[in-house]
Amino acid sequence: MTGFDAVTVGQRVILGEAEALRSLSDTLSDAFVRAVETLFAAKGRVVCTGIGKSGHVARKIAATMASTGAPAMFVHAAEASHGDLGMIGQDDVVLALSKSGEARELSDTLAYAKRFSIPLIAITAVAESQLGRAADIVLLLPDAPEATAEVNAPTTSTTLQMALGDALAVALLERRGFTASDFRVFHPGGKLGSMLRTVGDLMHGAEELPLASADAPMAEALLVMSEKRFGAVGVTDGSGALVGLITDGDLRRHLDGLMGHVASEVMTRAPLTIGSAALAAEALKIMNERRITVLFVVDGERPVGILHVHDLLRAGIL
Repeated sequence: MTGFDAVTVGQRVILGEAEALRSLSDTLSDAFVRAVETLFAAKGRVVCTGIGKSGHVARKIAATMASTGAPAMFVHAAEASHGDLGMIGQDDVVLALSKSGEARELSDTLAYAKRFSIPLIAITAVAESQLGRAADIVLLLPDAPEATAEVNAPTTSTTLQMALGDALAVALLERRGFTASDFRVFHPGGKLGSMLRTVGDLMHGAEELPLASADAPMAEALLVMSEKRFGAVGVTDGSGALVGLITDGDLRRHLDGLMGHVASEVMTRAPLTIGSAALAAEALKIMNERRITVLFVVDGERPVGILHVHDLLRAGIL
């Protein structure tokens, strides 16, 4: 096509939507605060609903909220009129999306929410629409043109809906004090789940610890190193605290007369350690930065486990 430049079109779309997002950010107000507090106070679920492209966005918002600790579900606006209204309880909050606010498929859901005094939050571009008038809280989208110009297909408006849904989910997440550990409960599988596993999930326990006392002869320490197969031995004092670490490098440095030494004379003092509650990804970062292959896991100063870099790699922590 003569004169067509795909890059120019792409830039126009992205810059136009970015400008619309800035406008949306500037318009957040008390209504947004009330929406977050209403969602936070809900004893039931957040029921997200919509039709067409707004329905697709609503489904994504429900999925995001559910994965971040806010029980949420999607109800198709059209299916609601054919029995799915029964999925909405009186302890729930309805989050309804429609750019025009006049989608007729929403009518029965709006009436149902009003009949049973179920809080209704609207995301729409028209405050005086059917949806806007029915809602307890209206989150208004800015008046921004769709990226498709004359065709007017939902583009910028769905980007705004998506961003507003994310803003609600994240604000609710922080309002609830949701943590990475909580998030891990909802994401046990896949790459995300592996990155959120803790050291305690992957470490070898006390029965597998390669330990020797500070006054142990090196012959004894070497036997422990060989039996436990971690390539290292932790050295403990009389109280059981970890005070040192012996690795292959320490052995090479003391090769001359090695068997005449005790563990405390060969060890590297104050070794790096990590707590069992730390993320496994943090352990891998330490290992990579310090170029080491094992970390002792401690509770206070006492060793409770050991982690090898191979354990992290097997778990998909890359």
